[in-house]
Amino acid sequence: MTVRIGINPITWSNDDMPELGGATPLETCLAETRAAGYAGTELGGKFPRRTEELKPILDRHGLALVSGWYSARLLERDARAEIAAMGDHLDLMAGMGCAVMVFAETTGATHGGRQEPAGARRVIEEAEWPEYARRVAAVAEHMQARGVRLAFHHHMGTPVQSAADIDRLMALTGPSVGLLLDTGHASFAGADPLALAGKHRGRIVHVHCKDVRRPLLDRALARGTSFLDAVVEGVFTVPGDGAVDFPPVLKLLAENGYSGWLVVEAEQDPAKAHPLTYATMGFRNLSRMAKEAGFDLA
Repeated sequence: MTVRIGINPITWSNDDMPELGGATPLETCLAETRAAGYAGTELGGKFPRRTEELKPILDRHGLALVSGWYSARLLERDARAEIAAMGDHLDLMAGMGCAVMVFAETTGATHGGRQEPAGARRVIEEAEWPEYARRVAAVAEHMQARGVRLAFHHHMGTPVQSAADIDRLMALTGPSVGLLLDTGHASFAGADPLALAGKHRGRIVHVHCKDVRRPLLDRALARGTSFLDAVVEGVFTVPGDGAVDFPPVLKLLAENGYSGWLVVEAEQDPAKAHPLTYATMGFRNLSRMAKEAGFDLA
């Protein structure tokens, strides 16, 4: 099984909080991404959104585009409207050769604000689930026809956050709907990343490798801290620097034939966590653990 190691540019610049690295130039982010050893990067707010503009920039740095976040609103609009809304973004993913697109349901989401606790969110009611799942599947099938898999991102502060939410979505949809396994968001939501990986091993098409500092996570949960305030306080870090037990998760993925990207995603305050230092640490730790789990690195 072959994987590539990528990173999310949130290490350098946080799109939800411009005060965290907002002044860092894109060139710095990309140069340091390559210097740290990564083969690719996910999309960030400072990236051009046209293939003909973005590709030469990434080529100059020897980087691939891994994927890019898309904010869906399928709880309030139908699949046809969503497909129309995501047209330009899907064109970019397909044009850049991305195998997957990060897809998160953001209707009523709270992860971008600092007023509500991290767990507050729009809940999908029992009666809403069947139609919601049909809409997600229809969008996924449209994407798959373009050669891009839907990688559904369970995320704190969004309608699909908990293990129960993930289980329900996977049960009501077919293989066209892929799962993005995020070890950090699973841990924050009280789920076991290994249990999720085992239960949905056949659906995982993308992996975000995010570690958590357990004492800070426990404090954030006890205080009802907002998601962004928890980030500022340092709840997340790179693989191998926190409490997530990555080796068994990676071993399970390798044994079940996962191939694709393993993405370091560790939003921190760059004034406190030097981006190149942490990016390099994350690459070294994740590369070592992936090899030990049985993966070949491309």
